Amino acid sequence: MMDKFNKAKPVLQKLIDNGYDVYFVGGCVRDHLLRREIGDVDIATSAKPEEVMTLFQRTVPTGLQHGTVLVLHDNESYEVTTFRTEDTYLDFRRPNAVNFVTSINEDLKRRDFSMNAIAMTIDHELIDPFKGEVAINEKLIVTVGKSIDRFKEDALRMMRAIRFVSQLQFQLDQETKESISENGYLIEKVAVERILVEFEKMLLGNGRKEAVNILIETHLEKSLPNLALHNDSLKKFAQLPLNYLETIEELWTVLIYKMNLEETGPFLRSWKMSNDRRKSILLLMDELNNNPSEWTNYDLYRIGLDKCIKLLRINMVINHSFNSDKLMELTKRYMSLPIKSSSDLCINGNDLLSWSNKKGGPWLKETIILVEKNILENQLENEMTAIREWFEQWDRQ
Repeated sequence: MMDKFNKAKPVLQKLIDNGYDVYFVGGCVRDHLLRREIGDVDIATSAKPEEVMTLFQRTVPTGLQHGTVLVLHDNESYEVTTFRTEDTYLDFRRPNAVNFVTSINEDLKRRDFSMNAIAMTIDHELIDPFKGEVAINEKLIVTVGKSIDRFKEDALRMMRAIRFVSQLQFQLDQETKESISENGYLIEKVAVERILVEFEKMLLGNGRKEAVNILIETHLEKSLPNLALHNDSLKKFAQLPLNYLETIEELWTVLIYKMNLEETGPFLRSWKMSNDRRKSILLLMDELNNNPSEWTNYDLYRIGLDKCIKLLRINMVINHSFNSDKLMELTKRYMSLPIKSSSDLCINGNDLLSWSNKKGGPWLKETIILVEKNILENQLENEMTAIREWFEQWDRQ
């Protein structure tokens, strides 16, 4: 688990050798203490951004106004940020200004939760002024300082707190929970795109059931896009065996199914998700309404194995009847199909036109579908001569 820290040590050592204080900070330290897989390694230093850029040959000025420089070293990239404090927040998101300081304690004071406000030296000694390690050991999410202050600085922190409940399977401390209940309306001032990221991370976490319940208990769902009237649906959603689902599209589909919406499109648009994500969910919803337990061979071919497996998982979770054997049977059935996509078909519309005196039109698509169905039901061989003979006989009828 120390590999990522060890790989980053030369970056820290160079700053130390030039007289600067420097530490590992944030989520990497938290995850190290939790013995979880470490993601990005973030570094905080007393060096100013221009000093960091002078010391290292390869840097990218990704956020100079906030003191952040991306240092490229040994095929890795590290965000190196100057110790800083932050002025008042004008939009419940961004500070009006940042001030560079020389104290790591002052820098940690501005962070959201005590578990994220721990610094670690190059020799793995902890700087923990807000008892973050205690909070980690007690599996508690505690804000740095007063919760109301942290949430008024950045209202998204309320959603982040509940997301951490899901990801880490921690609990909110009482003050944090009460503060979310009292100030949830502030999140309406946050861009929906930022809320979406946190909400989806919450859905994907193994502690999603507890997280959704806290979302309801604190009434924060009333300030999220189009969830205010779906308290009961969220409760029912949380009771399902959701751990069997593997993708965010599956989770959204089950949630929407439980919400029993008249129109899914406007709901998804209100969350400002990508067009591709929205289309995938809409397709799954459409197919879910067509009994996904009784697919014909053509249905498997038309939908594709990936979406069929997603639909089967969704259907089994909704019905509390998960059976991994059914997934294996579905895969075997799909793999045995004589054709698996239109590119496998040995003829196309031009072939049909050349064999017929007709002009192009809807009949072309209809005929190709008929050819595909016959091949998939083993009534016709996927071979040019066989298909032509079939077509000429069919065309005379």
